[in-house]
Amino acid sequence: MKVYKYPIKDTWDAICIRPADDNTQVMETVKRVFSEVEAEGDLAIQRFNEKFDKNESSLFKIELSEILDSTSKLSDELKSSIKLAINNIKSFHTAQRQENLQVEVMPGIQCSQIAKPIDRVGIYIPGGTAPLLSTVLMLGIPAQVAGCEQIILCTPADKDGKVNPAILFAASEVGISEIYGVGGAQAIAALHYGTDQIPKVDKIFGPGNQYVTAAKQFAQMQGTAIDMPAGPSELLVLAGESSIPDFVAADLLSQAEHGVDSQVVCVVENESLIVEIEKSIEKQVADLPRKEIAQQALENSSFVVLKSIQERIDFINLYAPEHYIICSDQEQEYLDGLTNAGSVFLGNYAPESAGDYASGTNHTLPTSGFAKAYSGVNLAAFTKQITVQKLSETGIRNIGNAVIEMANAESLKAHANAVQVRLDYLNKQERDV
Repeated sequence: MKVYKYPIKDTWDAICIRPADDNTQVMETVKRVFSEVEAEGDLAIQRFNEKFDKNESSLFKIELSEILDSTSKLSDELKSSIKLAINNIKSFHTAQRQENLQVEVMPGIQCSQIAKPIDRVGIYIPGGTAPLLSTVLMLGIPAQVAGCEQIILCTPADKDGKVNPAILFAASEVGISEIYGVGGAQAIAALHYGTDQIPKVDKIFGPGNQYVTAAKQFAQMQGTAIDMPAGPSELLVLAGESSIPDFVAADLLSQAEHGVDSQVVCVVENESLIVEIEKSIEKQVADLPRKEIAQQALENSSFVVLKSIQERIDFINLYAPEHYIICSDQEQEYLDGLTNAGSVFLGNYAPESAGDYASGTNHTLPTSGFAKAYSGVNLAAFTKQITVQKLSETGIRNIGNAVIEMANAESLKAHANAVQVRLDYLNKQERDV
């Protein structure tokens, strides 16, 4: 990891740059996949499944029998862990429900806001070297709580057309039965266009590799909503005097093992902490099955030493981390000063892994600095907020002249007239009485 000691503010933007590849070729591939899926539907999907996953099956939907059979393939400990996580995630997301808002803004004018679920949502779950069963929970549970009418899950199948049993069990436990063994950009294209086998959806959720990410971006440009812009995983740890170096090292490695393009940053209150943390990283990484991946990610990562709490707060807000761990005796001051982060973890005993799996918060979060403008996935992401207004005779009289004046100022005569005809009607009624 690089070490930046007391960098001046003019250099902070450069320090905050994420690892990035030129994805021009990736996007060209995605466009070709979309074009072929649009033209050929399931035939194109089968061809891409065979090419990328060695899966020759022409039937994509996972049968109910296979979903039910997944129970017997998992340990009781894993099943219990999944159920514990479901309870916590469901509790937290259910608590996010809001009452419909109703306000009388002035006499005769009632304004309200009502939440309605998105009808059809698509959930993409990576299923390769790291089958993300936890993401099934993070996306499936709020979709169910929100009341989405149809939840479509796509995840890669193996060469025999089988899906990871942990993914199937997790889906079954949260009530998802429409599961398709399709991965990659072709899955996103199928959810965007709809095919004979796979339904079209209104919004697509879920993480994935660079092809899936590019496919979601392309789908959005073509008119299908997505959860958020997403990129490689990242973590920032604020390590104070009270932090435990072994814990900090473990947290940094937990995010670094995601991929070679992941990034971790450690902002320290005292530069003497760096030596101990580096020693612990070196010791712990040696035992990781994905150590080569983690070591490459660490090359893109850094320690940053800054003098004051305010400087650290300013730097962290500029970086806008996806995950942010605060280990400091001044945790409240750091939290109060925070404006940009996906999800925050407080104290020595709150690893980022807790949020990834079972604490209850959602782990689908904005990356690459998008936390400056985007929230992580929550219950609201699966709903639409619809506003309603009702005007009485008194209401249209109270607001009418203001609307006419503003519409005329914009040279929109028909807008003004839509109010004027009502006022004229009411005035005539009064004269005729």
